[in-house]
Amino acid sequence: MKIQTQCVPCLLKRIIFEAEQSTKDPKIKTKVIRNACQVLSELYDPNGCSATIATEVHKLVYETLGDDDPYKDLKNQSNKVAMSLVPQVEKLVEESDDPLKMSMLCSIVGNTMDFGIEGASTRPEMLKDIFEKTVADGLGYDDLARLKELLKKSKNVLLFTDNCGEIVFDKILCRELKKFNPKMFLTLVVKGEPVLSDATIKDARKLQFEEVVDKILTTGCFAVGVDFNKLSSELDGALKQVDLIICKGMANYESFSETNYHPIAYLMRTKCDPIATSMNVPVNINAIKLYE
Repeated sequence: MKIQTQCVPCLLKRIIFEAEQSTKDPKIKTKVIRNACQVLSELYDPNGCSATIATEVHKLVYETLGDDDPYKDLKNQSNKVAMSLVPQVEKLVEESDDPLKMSMLCSIVGNTMDFGIEGASTRPEMLKDIFEKTVADGLGYDDLARLKELLKKSKNVLLFTDNCGEIVFDKILCRELKKFNPKMFLTLVVKGEPVLSDATIKDARKLQFEEVVDKILTTGCFAVGVDFNKLSSELDGALKQVDLIICKGMANYESFSETNYHPIAYLMRTKCDPIATSMNVPVNINAIKLYE
């Protein structure tokens, strides 16, 4: 996705948020904002990918803060909150006429757990407050029927994760994907380095994802979404052999929508107008959108 003018205040708001998570020193915060504004002014290009530009800005912010994981505490809290909801999710999946659909919906609801941007959480505990209502909203855009047809015949599936918290529900989704097609080889892809509130291999291992997936890979570097210029040879090879890609969250959409990888299914909460407009779906809905 190309960067939109609305992305600029959103990016700056998130930068201020992460600086506040990392330090109380006003001088450091001022330096962060100045550095971020300078590099953003240099990089901003309507023809540039929003995720690529955001990566460079956040990278400089982390360096200025001297902090390689400003969201560390929020990520841990998010996983704890999500774990407390697992019994409720398991009950919904077990009692559903369509366990795969319900696991996807709960995984998408977990995608509301994001920080420092409009339309997302202000604290991890908010997920408890909005969980039942957001599940009850159902899918505002639903390509699951077509997605199921692809899942039935897919031998190799890659699932790119997004934020901590929601990754707890992603484990249940992965289990249901394997139940739906036991013959698929399911690979989980997490971030190569801490970036924003996204899940890393540390989170995947702590949650014992090896119980429900066949392999765990990382994106290989610091990147908002995916940096396709810095893929590991293993992930690059997996992408060349994949039958279906499943992407959680907006940043993965921002990255993959600039490529020719197909078929690809996006599972997310549409939390902002630029994403919703780019995908041609309403804002603030639970969406499964497939591009074949």
